Amino acid sequence: MAAESRITSRVPLFDGMNKIPGGLMLIPLILGSIVGTFFPAFLDLGNFTSALFRDSALPLIGILIFATGMQITLKTSGPVLATTGTILLTKSLIPAGLVVLLGQFTGLDGILGVSILALIVTMDNSNGGLWLAFTGRYGDARDRGAYMASAINDGPFFSMLFLGAAGLADIPYTLLLAAVIPLLLGVIVGNLDERWTEIMRPIPNIVIPFFAFALGTGINLGNVVSGGLSGLLVGAIATLITGTLAYFGYRWILRRGKQSGIGIASATTAGNAIATPAIIAAADPAFEPYMEVATAQVASAVLVSAVLAPLLAAWVLKRQGGMAELDTEAEPVHAAE
Repeated sequence: MAAESRITSRVPLFDGMNKIPGGLMLIPLILGSIVGTFFPAFLDLGNFTSALFRDSALPLIGILIFATGMQITLKTSGPVLATTGTILLTKSLIPAGLVVLLGQFTGLDGILGVSILALIVTMDNSNGGLWLAFTGRYGDARDRGAYMASAINDGPFFSMLFLGAAGLADIPYTLLLAAVIPLLLGVIVGNLDERWTEIMRPIPNIVIPFFAFALGTGINLGNVVSGGLSGLLVGAIATLITGTLAYFGYRWILRRGKQSGIGIASATTAGNAIATPAIIAAADPAFEPYMEVATAQVASAVLVSAVLAPLLAAWVLKRQGGMAELDTEAEPVHAAE
């Protein structure tokens, strides 16, 4: 890390992307959609060019899920597990349940131009990086250790599981199993050899830009205008709904009192979720008509939730006097990092 801190860039592309919430994925996604819309012949050159820039999304996402699993260790305390479980319940399980319940009445079309696919993908995951950034400043060891929730709900598994269980998607259980096997293998390897965990830690920064570009090549920019604008609204609504649930989870289940506003910071949509509509559409062709618009809506939701959730969490903490009570001297939990 010390060597990395001394590196300077003539053109700070990486740092520039990271200044934008979700930028490491959003910017390559946009570039890929520009190429796919206006320069499709480039993607048909064949060989390594087509393999990397058009066809690499699913393999690279698989590597990312495996690397994510390696960051989940079993050396966690009771309070960390309780916080993790509460976040999973209020940020993933209950919101996903509400979406599939809505789908029983509306079908896959959803409501107001927002498909069930876009809704569930936006609702049932969270941005672990933003959670760590927020809890590193305002939370304590219990909160930082609950990064495991983001590691678990990251990726397509919860969305596929709920859509399949509710009968809204015809997804074979073998595919559900296949979606979680890389995560489980990552957990096993990571717990057996911490050295591998350290080696795989940079994987997200390596693979996300490439699979985001490949996903972008399948997005027609004509759909981004309408889908992206509605996605801003979807992101705001999802943040308010899941943030409220997480707040009450912190207050009623964890009994955190004035610190309950911390839970609202989990009300984000992870950048990796932009890949989920394509994964689900590949598993069940019934979702293919919704995939492009859903991807654009999720991309917009990533941006708006990354801005709104931390601001709302900090406002609630300050208003309720929770910031004064936070134990900023607590040692961080490394088990879930």
